[in-house]
Amino acid sequence: MSKKEKKGESSRLKKKDVLKSLIQLFEEHPGKDYDVKELFSLFHAKNHPAKMIVIDSLNELMLEDHIATDGQGKYHNAVRSNVMEGTFVRKRNGRNSFLPDDGGKSILVCERNSLHALDGDRVKVTMLARRAGHTREAEVVEIIKRATDTFVGKLQVGKGYAFLVTESRSLATDIFIPTANLKGGKDGDKAVVQITEWRADSKCPTGKVIDVLGKQGENNAEMHAILAQYGLPYTYPQKVEKAAEKLSPDITQEEIDKREDFREGTTFTNDPHAAKHFDDALSIRPAGKGLWEVGVHIADVSHYVKEGDIIDKEAEKRATSVYLVDRTIPM
Repeated sequence: MSKKEKKGESSRLKKKDVLKSLIQLFEEHPGKDYDVKELFSLFHAKNHPAKMIVIDSLNELMLEDHIATDGQGKYHNAVRSNVMEGTFVRKRNGRNSFLPDDGGKSILVCERNSLHALDGDRVKVTMLARRAGHTREAEVVEIIKRATDTFVGKLQVGKGYAFLVTESRSLATDIFIPTANLKGGKDGDKAVVQITEWRADSKCPTGKVIDVLGKQGENNAEMHAILAQYGLPYTYPQKVEKAAEKLSPDITQEEIDKREDFREGTTFTNDPHAAKHFDDALSIRPAGKGLWEVGVHIADVSHYVKEGDIIDKEAEKRATSVYLVDRTIPM
């Protein structure tokens, strides 16, 4: 081939046309890998200048997150499928994002395309057609699982209507509450509200009061509001309390015979005098030849609580004790 022919071949190949064609190619075939030689062939890039136009275009599309490479000369759509699952991240400025399960980069989800998803929700999205020079965008098409459907805030009750005003980062709007679902809540009360419906054409969700915590500003109401906001328990279910009341404090001789008895030696609790439960202890006794044996003991809760029973299930929800300024929520 003459120099004139080579020059003519590269001049016919325009980078803007290559970029446009590559974007269309990868979007139409999101699951296909393309070898660089295949792409040269598709664009009839036979000489060095023409091949460099294709390579430069590929590099530009990778920088813009349109495509990705396997590191071995093969390229594919950065989004393998037009539909993905992952986690929704809500921001108050409306520039929300989607974190795909495959660990890829976050993708912008504008408020109008959020389907009322809340922070932390498991969602399914579809990729929107990308305009040149713009950020990748996705649209939520299904909310698979809500991260939470309960919110804490202050009730605003008027004649024939009510709202919960919440400061939650994950909910940028108030919750409408039919007056029949106030559960005795009054204007100014702190309350816990559960979302029951959120129509696609409605700006606000509809909910019902599931607990009235007290007047805003009252210490007990504010402490319970903090716990409820983070999904922490602030009361025990009645069934659990009744089950605990039925537990016998007596220990049978048969049970004692199964265990090593430290009661006759020097054994003492290291819990403070004001502790609610004395469930930790130390013991000390001579071990001979000038040595001492120090024992560290913890209460055997499994003697009282059996795996799978109602108390065990409640304990699993609590996991650990929670300490606030003026109180402890026991495990």
